[in-house]
Amino acid sequence: MPSTPDPVQAAAAARELRSFVGRLRRRFVELSDNQELTPSQTSLLSRLAKHGPASPGALAAAERVRPQSLGATLGVVAERGLVRRDPDPTDGRRQVISLSDDGRAFVEGRREAGQEWLTHALRERLTTEELATVTAALALLDRTLLDAAPTVPAPAVPAPAGKADRP
Repeated sequence: MPSTPDPVQAAAAARELRSFVGRLRRRFVELSDNQELTPSQTSLLSRLAKHGPASPGALAAAERVRPQSLGATLGVVAERGLVRRDPDPTDGRRQVISLSDDGRAFVEGRREAGQEWLTHALRERLTTEELATVTAALALLDRTLLDAAPTVPAPAVPAPAGKADRP
């Protein structure tokens, strides 16, 4: 039977992994030319590239923002020619938002810059054996952390003193 990792060791590994993922994400952001777009705007474009056309309401829900906030974001990216607004083929009163050719080129350019940097870094800084270890670790992390629903519920936040019994 496999042994269960020590909780202290698991917590330390979790801290290191979170820190690493944050630093890696910041590096990708540094490498990409955001063309003065905000994180909300680039997130919207990335979502459209990954998931395809969607209604403004569906985009607002997926981005976890109010429809009014999404409207402002859509206005900027539409003004810059990065998205298209087309009538919904099933309901002409509604719109469907999709990436324009310029929007697709923007997203692909950002992705390619990060991919090129990472490929170069892995080739130049790792041995063949180390690269195999990284690849195996990534597969293990993907299988154990992302393929299943969270196994531990979020900790409950205690109510402030004297407010627990109020409706």
